Amino acid sequence: MRRNIVLIGMMGAGKTAIGTDLSRKLHLPFVDTDAEIERAATMSITEIFARDGEAFFRARDRRC
Repeated sequence: MRRNIVLIGMMGAGKTAIGTDLSRKLHLPFVDTDAEIERAATMSITEIFARDGEAFFRARDRRC
């Protein structure tokens, strides 16, 4: 059975740092949804917000 751990919180709360450490300690893969969104959009989160707005980013975030 595959289990996932999902970290949620405000921007800048440390989700990526904690997720990276946790995945290393538990020997699980780590997926950063912001990085996945940036890769798919071929632009940074800042650029996505400026060009397409927060609603567009949130829609992509929900799909991850």
